[in-house]
Amino acid sequence: MVGVRRVTSEPGGYRLGMTRERTFEANGLTFAALEAGEGGHPLLLVHGWTGAKEDFADWLEPLADLGHHVVAPDHRGHGDSAKPGSEDDYSFDLMAADMLAIADLLGWDQFVLLGHSMGGMVAQTLALQSPDRLVGLILMDTHHGQLDVDPAVVDAGVQAVRTLGIDAIADMMASASEPGPLDTEAYRRVCAERPGHFETGITKTRRSSAEMFAAMLIEMSQAPSRLPDLAELSVPTLVIVGDQDVPFIAASEAMANTIPGARYALLPDAGHSPQFEAPDAWWGAMSSFLTEVRQG
Repeated sequence: MVGVRRVTSEPGGYRLGMTRERTFEANGLTFAALEAGEGGHPLLLVHGWTGAKEDFADWLEPLADLGHHVVAPDHRGHGDSAKPGSEDDYSFDLMAADMLAIADLLGWDQFVLLGHSMGGMVAQTLALQSPDRLVGLILMDTHHGQLDVDPAVVDAGVQAVRTLGIDAIADMMASASEPGPLDTEAYRRVCAERPGHFETGITKTRRSSAEMFAAMLIEMSQAPSRLPDLAELSVPTLVIVGDQDVPFIAASEAMANTIPGARYALLPDAGHSPQFEAPDAWWGAMSSFLTEVRQG
């Protein structure tokens, strides 16, 4: 089942224009998504941990103008999508199955898949399980295996969200006095230039489920390396990473060197979200790759 309504604005300040908000019933859950460019070449945009579909809202119409039917869903446990109440309801495998189910509902036999951060880990899982469904793969500021995070920090985060809830985590983030690993100069610049950017990030965390937060934090910190399997991938691939996104640069280089024929784009003056922080460079890398995929 699919529901549709027209969207003209977004409280976070995103320009949506004639982008539509759409709902899907897939895998027994309801998923919210943004959509533009029906009838174009299929392109699925998959956000990261505690992110949301609005992470790509600025770009749906330009991508549609480029010739794509673009859909950006909220993962389970995020944004306006369903939030199952057990940690067992969250994993890379389940999220990859969600994205395939949405593609099936859209009637997409094949599509280009972009995954950002945790979404890139989901995208790798989908690509390895169902490579025949993809005509292109974009891995953006993501990792091929377990994140380099102190296990004690992971355990503290998991126990805090289990005990105190997601609002307490969001409050801690909002009042933190020390910079986090993704708090780059590029991110701070965007926060200064784009009113509400920092607050929108906190709101997206607040709209995530505590069960998802805990389960996926554990999974990201314990995942075995996918590099051996990625070496067998034959899907045209673009690996993008910001040059200030230090925790993900080495992993991005490794994926680009491992996936046969992969293209690598290290974007200057960008952190973990280059679509905001280096929009011209991000668009250049994206649009040239997507044009080659369409022509190929």
